Amino acid sequence: MNDKVYETDEQIVLLEKKLQRFKTEYHQHEMTNEQTKQLYQKIKEAKQMDCKKQKHSGNIKFVAAAVFAVICIFIILPNTSGTIAHAMEQIPVIGELVKVVTFREYEYETDRSMADIEVPEIKPEAQTGDGALQENLDRTAAEINAEIQSITDSLIKEFESNLENEWGYQDIIVKSEILATTPDYFTLKLICYQGAGSGYQWNYFYTIDLNTGERLKLKDIFKEGADYITPISENIKLQMQEQMDTDEQVYYWLNDEIEEWNFKEITDETSFYLNEKGNVVIGFNEGDVAPMYMGTVEFEIPADVLEGIRK
Repeated sequence: MNDKVYETDEQIVLLEKKLQRFKTEYHQHEMTNEQTKQLYQKIKEAKQMDCKKQKHSGNIKFVAAAVFAVICIFIILPNTSGTIAHAMEQIPVIGELVKVVTFREYEYETDRSMADIEVPEIKPEAQTGDGALQENLDRTAAEINAEIQSITDSLIKEFESNLENEWGYQDIIVKSEILATTPDYFTLKLICYQGAGSGYQWNYFYTIDLNTGERLKLKDIFKEGADYITPISENIKLQMQEQMDTDEQVYYWLNDEIEEWNFKEITDETSFYLNEKGNVVIGFNEGDVAPMYMGTVEFEIPADVLEGIRK
């Protein structure tokens, strides 16, 4: 493993983000008690060293190296073509209709660039008794998989082009997360992060109606002709204001002096998903409705806000 030296607070924050992401991933894979103890111990040690950094600003490189070492303990990133993990199962059966496997892994590590990309693939389970449902599930899964592969192929192509041209530091992370799996709905989240000096995260949400096998659009959740844009948008504004009133560190473009920046309403194309409770959750990428430091933000719409217009 190459030794890295990180010289800016921004790079340290990036490393801490990676550590948190890896920590979450390992929890999802049911770490043993011993692994959990080791992970928390290393996190504790890293935090202690970070406190020392506040007192001794000259130790930034040391803190960064320590955080990076924690990551290396749990994740090994060899240089690889990304082909060895095709169709390797990542998650066991989700409900009765759908499972998710890792279609491809692409990992790369140098002193200037890092890529950690896992390409998920939705695989419908074989069904009996409902040929139409199975056909729809197969088609929907194929469409979503093609979209995900196109996104990740584009990111890898850009990453490799930057490597060839030796364009500075770069980091790319792509992971996925199952947000909901109920008898009625299945939602997969694709998380993308790209860093080159500054970082940017954006997400994609894929929700499948397991009763029809179709990919859901926002309008599909509501009765024909119902106005769902207004109540959802107004509730989001209310939540934004409440959050800003509660925490001075929170800021949304709601009453900004630059009028065109202000959030006014969602559209049919706004990202969304249905959570385990069946509630609509609206998602925004970094910079969509708030300054970049706010990251990606989500708003769960209470069921009573949409009462009477949901199907």
